[in-house]
Amino acid sequence: MEHAIVELKRGEGRTIKSGGLWIYDNEIASVKGNVTDGDIVIVQDFDGYPMGKGFINFNSKIRVRMMTRKKEQEIDADFIKMRVKNAWEYRKKTVDINSCRVIFGEADWLPGLVVDKFADVLVVQSLALGIDFFKEEIIKDLKECMAEDDIYIRGVYERSDAKVRKQEGLELYKGFLGPEFDTKVEILENNVRYLVDVKDGQKTGFFLDQKYNRMAVQRLCKDAKVLDCFTHTGSFALNAGIAGATSVLGVDASLFAIDLAEQNAKLNGLSDCVKFQCRDVFELLPELESQGETFDVVILDPPAFTKSRNSIKNAVKGYREINLRGMKLVKDGGYLATCSCSHFMDFELFTKTIHQAADHAHKRLRQVQFGTQAPDHPILWAAEESYYLKFYIFQVCEEH
Repeated sequence: MEHAIVELKRGEGRTIKSGGLWIYDNEIASVKGNVTDGDIVIVQDFDGYPMGKGFINFNSKIRVRMMTRKKEQEIDADFIKMRVKNAWEYRKKTVDINSCRVIFGEADWLPGLVVDKFADVLVVQSLALGIDFFKEEIIKDLKECMAEDDIYIRGVYERSDAKVRKQEGLELYKGFLGPEFDTKVEILENNVRYLVDVKDGQKTGFFLDQKYNRMAVQRLCKDAKVLDCFTHTGSFALNAGIAGATSVLGVDASLFAIDLAEQNAKLNGLSDCVKFQCRDVFELLPELESQGETFDVVILDPPAFTKSRNSIKNAVKGYREINLRGMKLVKDGGYLATCSCSHFMDFELFTKTIHQAADHAHKRLRQVQFGTQAPDHPILWAAEESYYLKFYIFQVCEEH
């Protein structure tokens, strides 16, 4: 089969030369041959040196997403099966597979595709045109791989409703792939039970990336009074409750999330000690401070305050403000768990922002632990966008 050839400009292609998978529109000198959006193309450097194959989309600034570094490699059913099998084998080695992310886009060399497994249900999110053509093949291969381990998938739901699809010239879509099923799925993680709403929950329904960070918080929470900010459907709050906290308050601005959090508390028999409030965290924290409230453990798990480099200044203000407020609510010698899930709020900037918050709050921080996303969301070095979650636990001390 004849493939069109994409030739890079001299001195361009730095991302893919260092191991990444993206080629931007302004890095390309020419496209030779007949080509349609979504087609597989051969990529070569300005001097004809072969760089591999990927799929092209003229609607997107990310013009080519690489699928392989081997020019001779056919992107066929066997190739896709190999990629899927490798992704599944990796999860079996590195994480609890009861519920996990089984495909994480570029970090699994299947660019633009996310697949989460919630018990016996798969949720698929396709964010790039080229990978859409392989979506059904990938799902079929995943089911076959899992069946070999006696894991049988009863349903698949697609959540390709992220706005970034518009940048690819794609329509937003959500719906069943195959037979319909109850879209509230019960999962078990760290001995905590959750109802995950795969149809209407945020993103794919549940944030699996914090799995081991939630477990790390458990050991701090026995006999503790805990505040969990941006609780979403209650995950950190319920981990605190399961660990034996005396009282837990979970706060989120979404009534939908709080309703599900309360159902989750009931599911775990924790309704007496784990309570939830639908409030704006930025408004609530100063109120709690003015009332003289303090907590043994404060958890800050905010949404990404920035999704682009342009809004990073405002994001820094937001992170600094909640960390400052959070620290002021921690008893002397208590603990703060704080994180950022924004790729643009990188490690250095996040760390500096927390430092500033501690200075302004006149608190001294003793670092207990630093973590990132769980290993089912692998960080592919050279693909910067795959490293997004930064998670700290500190002991917060008065200035002695």
